[in-house]
Amino acid sequence: MRKHLRYLILLLILLFVAVNEALNKTRSTSWENTLWVRIYAVNGDGRAATDKYIDSLTTQSFEMTERFVNREARRHGIKIDAIDVAYNGRLQSEPPQPPSGNSLLENIGWSLKFRGWDAVRSWNADTEAGDVELFVSYYDTETTQSLRHSVGLQGGLIGIINAFADKSYEGSNQVVIAHELMHTLGASDKYSSANQPDHPRGYAEPYRSPLYPQQKAEIMGGRIPLSPQTSKMPESLNEVVIGNFTAVEINWPVE
Repeated sequence: MRKHLRYLILLLILLFVAVNEALNKTRSTSWENTLWVRIYAVNGDGRAATDKYIDSLTTQSFEMTERFVNREARRHGIKIDAIDVAYNGRLQSEPPQPPSGNSLLENIGWSLKFRGWDAVRSWNADTEAGDVELFVSYYDTETTQSLRHSVGLQGGLIGIINAFADKSYEGSNQVVIAHELMHTLGASDKYSSANQPDHPRGYAEPYRSPLYPQQKAEIMGGRIPLSPQTSKMPESLNEVVIGNFTAVEINWPVE
């Protein structure tokens, strides 16, 4: 009986989250008003070099993300600025990182834990909350060569981005930030298990001739296809577009 009650409570919580996310998605992708995107920095490794890098961050550090999304929004027919990005400063507490495995129950548990953590943080915060809140955990390149996967909760309007605390990575960091931002608005990944963009969904110009090499990456495809088997990471958002397949998912008109 007690076990069944726990399952019932969990199902009710999941139902509440699902309904809430559906309402959030409808509201956030109506594009009647500019979305406020607020970014927070976290020292992911506790190193002094990472602290120094975070101390250098300002709202201007994330302007490229704002310019990119608003540029692409206008190209797709959105008449207003789609987003307004501001930096809300450093956090002392780190959001819970997603599980490394693919267990459905573990991912559900983490998702609920992340939402709970954000609710408590928001309740105690002095800064104004955003419509979308992204938490960027930075890591020193001297000790970290690869990063854990970043996650934006689809329809959840919150995301965790793992990034390098190095100015030479600012362009690629913002590609990841924009990618996870699109996830929070309902966009899906458009690449294979081998990290190659799916055709046609994950291509910036899926119907060009000749098809290869592509000149830009589609934001949810993640990479610039050079051939059917090879691709490269974009160095900045200047090499990225939001394609029609992603535009449909976030309720933008298509070309």
